[in-house]
Amino acid sequence: MMLDDQDMTEEWIVRVQGKEYGPADIETLREWKTEGRLLPENEARNASADLWSTAAAIPGLFEAGASEAAIASRLIEPPLQTQHRTFGQILAETFQIYRKGFFQFLGLTLLVLLPSVCSQLTTPLMKTTQGSYGDLGVLAGGLFSFFMFMLSLAMWPIYVAGIQILSAEIANGRRTGFVAVLNETVRFWPRVAALCVFVFVVFALLILFALGIALTLAAGATSPLSIFFALALLILQVWMFGWFFITVLFWQQFAVLENAGFIDSLRGSRNLARSGQDLPLFERPLWRGAFIASLWFALVLIIAVVSEWTTLHQYFNQLMTTQDPQTLLHQLTEAQQARGFDISAFVLNLLQRILQPLLGIAFVMLYLDSRIHLER
Repeated sequence: MMLDDQDMTEEWIVRVQGKEYGPADIETLREWKTEGRLLPENEARNASADLWSTAAAIPGLFEAGASEAAIASRLIEPPLQTQHRTFGQILAETFQIYRKGFFQFLGLTLLVLLPSVCSQLTTPLMKTTQGSYGDLGVLAGGLFSFFMFMLSLAMWPIYVAGIQILSAEIANGRRTGFVAVLNETVRFWPRVAALCVFVFVVFALLILFALGIALTLAAGATSPLSIFFALALLILQVWMFGWFFITVLFWQQFAVLENAGFIDSLRGSRNLARSGQDLPLFERPLWRGAFIASLWFALVLIIAVVSEWTTLHQYFNQLMTTQDPQTLLHQLTEAQQARGFDISAFVLNLLQRILQPLLGIAFVMLYLDSRIHLER
C-alpha cells in the first residue's frame, strides 16, 4: 500500500487556539494548511488515538514528498500528551497497545526467543550423544548451542529498541511496518548494547556485594565491631541499589525515544525518576515505575513457581525426610540429572517471554505520561 493511500484512510483531529476540528482526512488537512489555518506546531492526533502530537508529525502533510528515511526518522518522536494519566489508565493503554501490535511484538520476541530455544534444546540432545568431546557430533552441537546463545544476546538490543519505537508509534495512532521498525532499531544497536552490558555488570556486582555481606554474617562473627561493619555494608548496599534503580529506570526510553547518548540516557533517567516531588507519592514516576516492576516480577515468580512446582515439592520432601546433608545433596543432584524435558515448564516459560513486551510498553507509557509534568 502506498503512503498516500494509507493517509487517505486515516482521519485526524487538530487543535487550534484551544478548539478542536475534525476528524478530517489528509486532503482536508492539506487544504487547511494551504489556507494558513493549520500550522506545523498546532496540536494534532489520530482520530483513533488519545495521545496528542503536532501537525508536523502527520505523514505526508507538511512533507508531502518525504522519503522513507524521513518517515523513519519520525518513529522516535514521542507524542505530545496534554493530560496526566492515572496508573489504571497507563495499565489499560499498555494492554491496548499490546493487543493492537501483538504480532509485531511477537516478531520482536521471536528474534530473541528462537535462538535461545534452539540453544536450550540442543543441550539435552548433546547429553544423550555417546562419545567424548572429540566426537564431531558433540562438538558441532556445542558450537551450534554457543552460536545460538550469542545470537540471542546480539538480538536483545534490537528487541529493546523495537519495543520502545513500536509502543510509541502505536500510542500515537500510527501504524508502522515490522521491517521499518527493524531498520530503525539497527542504528540504536551499539548504544543500547553498551547500556545493556553496563546494567548487567553493575547489577551482577551489586549481587556479589550482597553475597559478600551474607557470607560475612554467616562466618560467625559475633563481635560488636563485626556486626556494626556488616550492618554498615548492608546500608551501603541498599543505598547503591536504590541509586542504581533510579539511574536506569528510564534508560531505554531516553536512549531510543530521545536518541540520547550513553551518559545522557542515564542522566535523563535519573532526572525523570526524581521528578514530580510536588505530586502525591503514588503519582511520582519513581514509585509508579517501582510498582510496575514489582507487578512484573510477581508474575515471573508465580510462573517460575508453577513451572517448577513438582521439582520444588520433591526437594521439600527430601529435605524433610533426609537428615544427612551429604545424602541430601546426593539425592538432589541425582534428581536434577534424572529430570527430563518438562513440557509444562517449557510452555510456561514461553508464555512469560511472549508477555514480556508488556513490561516495556508499560514503561514507555509511564515515560510519556511523566514527561508532561517534567516539561511544565
